[in-house]
Amino acid sequence: MAVFGLAHTATAAELTVGGKAFTEQLIIAEMTKQLLESKGHTVDKKDGMGTKIVRAALENGEVDLYWEYTGTSLITFNKVTEKLSPEDTYARVKQLDGEKGLVWLKPSKANNTYAMVVRGDNPKTDGMATVSDLAAAYNAGTAVTLGTTAEFPKREDGLIGLQKTYGFEAGRANVRPMDLGLAYNALANGDLDVVSAQATDGQIAAMKLKLLKDDKGFFPDYALTPVVRKEVLDANPDLQAILESLSAKLDDSVMQRLNAEVDVDRKTVEAVSTGFLKESGLM
Repeated sequence: MAVFGLAHTATAAELTVGGKAFTEQLIIAEMTKQLLESKGHTVDKKDGMGTKIVRAALENGEVDLYWEYTGTSLITFNKVTEKLSPEDTYARVKQLDGEKGLVWLKPSKANNTYAMVVRGDNPKTDGMATVSDLAAAYNAGTAVTLGTTAEFPKREDGLIGLQKTYGFEAGRANVRPMDLGLAYNALANGDLDVVSAQATDGQIAAMKLKLLKDDKGFFPDYALTPVVRKEVLDANPDLQAILESLSAKLDDSVMQRLNAEVDVDRKTVEAVSTGFLKESGLM
């Protein structure tokens, strides 16, 4: 295990698994912990971090591995702004982060890209089918209230870049940063008109929400992928097969279901993780 403030090689007995602060990341961090422990590793899980914090922790050795999204690394960490295919996105981040001592293993088929979602029976958004329609509403002066995570308004792959690409300004008064779970509740009760969701959120199907088409192709691919420090992988070569066995089981429908079990059905992250690992034959 890497201790905070100290960077050193992990041993087979000790690994630190990082994770971010939303449901999907809490689940994937817990599944990783349980899976690695079932293979004989001792794991210290440190989840609940912000995106930049967990990435910094990986780079400085406070965390040995965590699951990141290809689009996040491409834009947020490597400042690449050109439009790339999913395959090229993965290849580029694998190369650029490899130069920093970070190894991207085989990606899953789960693409947790951003998605602008609206509910039915809302006069402000009923006629919308695309993000261009949303932009037109803002440009026409319609007060469309947008719920977002705390990070989304500050990210180039979030609201900043979205407004540039589609040529609109939501306006500070119309943007409400909040916990994503609260945002879905607010959308349901009419306090919000649009939510900047993540495509694998369990509430999308459960609430029968409509995804606005990203008709200008702004949002990149966000393939959920295990990323390990090279020195840790060199010391523990079994990690690749273990983590890629989990990666191979994940896609959009699987993650939507697991997220819904936590966010909608109110099951614990631990129970959902154990159930999936067992049903998948991984544990």
